[in-house]
Amino acid sequence: MNEENRKELKILGWLIGLFAVLYYLPAEAPRFQGALIEAFKLAKWYAREHVLLCLIPAFFIAGAIGVFVSQNAVMKYFGPKASKWLSYSVASVSGTILAVCSCTVLPLFGGIYMRGAGLGPAIAFLYSGPAINVLAIVLTARVLGWQLGVARAVGAVAFSVVIGLLMHLIFLKEERAKAAKPQEVYVGDDEKGERPLWQVALYFFSMVGILVFANWGKPMEQQGVWYAIYHAKWVVTALFAVLMGACLWRFFKVRLAWIFLAAGPAVVLAIAFPGYPVASFAAGSAGLAGLTFFGGAELKDWRDQTWGFAKQILPLLFGGVLAAGFFLGSPEGKDAGIVPNIWIQALVGDSPSALLSLLSGDGSQVPAWLALIWPVWTNFFASLAGALMYFATLTEVPILRGLLDSGMGQGPALALLLAGPALSLPNMLVINSILGPKKTLTFVGLVVVMATVTGIVFGAIVR
Repeated sequence: MNEENRKELKILGWLIGLFAVLYYLPAEAPRFQGALIEAFKLAKWYAREHVLLCLIPAFFIAGAIGVFVSQNAVMKYFGPKASKWLSYSVASVSGTILAVCSCTVLPLFGGIYMRGAGLGPAIAFLYSGPAINVLAIVLTARVLGWQLGVARAVGAVAFSVVIGLLMHLIFLKEERAKAAKPQEVYVGDDEKGERPLWQVALYFFSMVGILVFANWGKPMEQQGVWYAIYHAKWVVTALFAVLMGACLWRFFKVRLAWIFLAAGPAVVLAIAFPGYPVASFAAGSAGLAGLTFFGGAELKDWRDQTWGFAKQILPLLFGGVLAAGFFLGSPEGKDAGIVPNIWIQALVGDSPSALLSLLSGDGSQVPAWLALIWPVWTNFFASLAGALMYFATLTEVPILRGLLDSGMGQGPALALLLAGPALSLPNMLVINSILGPKKTLTFVGLVVVMATVTGIVFGAIVR
């Protein structure tokens, strides 16, 4: 069979599959209709809560990495020939600074990986970015117990290093070929001596500050240092924005008049609508995008790199968010996804009694073989479900509190905490577009397996 015939048969197969799906579509079922509504509710919530404040700053940072960070610098700290101790140490604790979700970290991961970072350190950064969040770990300890808080902190750091090293070893042949291949290194202004490293570092510091403080989550207790930071987060974000404007003026020679013109609408909206800071943030983002049209070749390259990441990542993210909402529901919805919450609760409980009650109505008689394999199953299911679900920063804690109150075991709770924040269905789709299916499946498999084993061990210790 020639290539043309195979292509036509593939098209025919897709058409037959689509016809079968539409023919048997349970469009009249209330559960199906509710799941569709939940899919769009989650997409709406995601667009409101994360696109403006999380993804847009992350896209700008990722674009800046591709333009203003020299390839030599990336190769020095994260490249295949870099010191393993240094590269994995930096990558494994990056989440304590960034505090991003599994989707926001993607443009940053793509930026350093495409710039020449080795697979291992890049994967360690990809995992640690959303997993090692200081506020989330503190909140976990206070809400779910100190054991889960400590286990999450230690497990997340260890996971990032171990998974990164395993990915490096599994694909060692490709990594060696990458290290041996001559790199075409762009010699930018900072490498010529015209822009010192401290200027580039200060510029990135201002952008990361905007990303971190604009997304600073509200703690459960309205007192203490975390709440004080949350209360002042927009003032701090504005100060970082001023710092970024100063960097553009002094280091990148953007005219001060253009900077004031770009920032003007954001300032007006902040004064006119102090209770709606997102409007001012959106205006500031639009002003920064407009500023790149008048800032010379470097800022044009920055805009092009940023737009390239947005085109690649956003469609996959939105598609993944819709799918996650359809299957598992939105944060506001209760038992509204196509998969009933009661089944999820029954599949991660300390005992299989709840599941047997759903299947047969009698959960009093638990077979010995089922009781024996139950810890393995519950931890595996929690890891897999967590890997598919989308957790915004800090939202995993109240969700897990509800699951624990419904009978979830401590082991599966830790497994979900270690797999969930670092992975999601939208996240996997984008990683696949960057790394390809083989590396993506290996990464996801390592996270799920390690989370499963860790949950089993933790559950046996705290029982």
